[in-house]
Amino acid sequence: TQRSGGETWFEVGRSKTYTPTADDIGHVLKFECVIVDAETKQPVGHPNTILTSRVIPAPSPSPRCLIPVSGADMLGNLQSDGRVSSSGSFTVLSYNILSDSYASSELYSYCPSWALSWPYRRQNLLREIVGYRADIVCLQEVQNDHFEEFFAPELDKHGYQALYKRKTNEVYSGNIHTIDGCATFFRRDRFSHVKKYEVEFNKAAQSLTEVAVQTTQKKAALNRLVKDNVALIVVLEAKFSNQGADNPGKRQLLCVANTHVNVPQELKDVKIWQVHTLLKGLEKIAASADIPMLVCGDFNSVPGSAPHSLLAMGKVDPMHADLLVDPLAILRPHSKLTHQLPLVSAYSSFLRGVGLGLEQQRRRMDPTTNEPLFTNCTRDFIGTLDYILYTADSLTVESLLELLDEDSLRKDTALPSPEWSSDHIALLAEFRCVPRPRR
Repeated sequence: TQRSGGETWFEVGRSKTYTPTADDIGHVLKFECVIVDAETKQPVGHPNTILTSRVIPAPSPSPRCLIPVSGADMLGNLQSDGRVSSSGSFTVLSYNILSDSYASSELYSYCPSWALSWPYRRQNLLREIVGYRADIVCLQEVQNDHFEEFFAPELDKHGYQALYKRKTNEVYSGNIHTIDGCATFFRRDRFSHVKKYEVEFNKAAQSLTEVAVQTTQKKAALNRLVKDNVALIVVLEAKFSNQGADNPGKRQLLCVANTHVNVPQELKDVKIWQVHTLLKGLEKIAASADIPMLVCGDFNSVPGSAPHSLLAMGKVDPMHADLLVDPLAILRPHSKLTHQLPLVSAYSSFLRGVGLGLEQQRRRMDPTTNEPLFTNCTRDFIGTLDYILYTADSLTVESLLELLDEDSLRKDTALPSPEWSSDHIALLAEFRCVPRPRR
């Protein structure tokens, strides 16, 4: 405690970072830095100080609930946190958290600078992510340094094991530490790690150009195809079981793909090709093992686009407008743009499901595409770019995280905001494994 000029200062910490508490609200914080002689431990010179403005309460968005869609509301046990859970089900979160390197005040001028700063956003994001209590967490736009220094150690404290795939950097020219990537976390008490596959679309681009492109066009083709995007695929084994008596002791494996496809909109051919490449890789895994699959990520593709059709319908209409952009002829013949995985978008269950509270959610869905009206909401764009897809022959959707309402979200501003620290909203689905029909 030190008194100066009628003010009393109380020491509240001695660390490089400090997160204000409820007790600090209304008070000014003073950060003091002093140089100390290593041998004598005595201060050298005058301390440097920084004063903040008065601490205000942290904005607290109303919590989002899980809404049952299977009609089996009574089977689960309502936990103290208000979510339905039963031993054989598990939850998966997919969230583009907005990398700090992209969170510029030019792009998001409507967000107060303090709410856009990484020290604030990371605490807000962590609180939100941990609050969902998901068994598997797929994050996109996670900076390399933030994964190592913040997310991996912080989520470790909450019982999560972490896996990470940084984007490649053929195109990227900035600091290697601030390049972002995909991070997948899973609860150690629910799953164990079996295998990890890393997909680098640049490597696939090089293979493709060597085989399919004339020598004279190779350089132009690589310039078009090489975009640094990656996918992280992990195979997990469940530590819980919902197998019937006819199948005791069978290992319950699960394959989870996490990707971020952020190719410019004018390069529609590259976007479709990347999604097709990922799906072909997943088909190979499916062929080698009888395994339920989840595909999570930010695909930067709106519902009804060719990449979305390929993901959710298994094929693309040969007359689709997106296929007109194909200068390298990498999408031909169009009949090859298919896959055999029985993928269905998890959030389409809001339109098919039965149960209480679904009517409000249906109003936040687009009945023509069976997808949410938006998962990304900025001043310049509002629409759906993020999806959780699952293999419908081996998984069933039990419940979904409620969607945000555009009116309440836009009351004051777009995303990110002091309440929500990304320009995307988190998607979360609860699944149950179902026995496959015998072939």
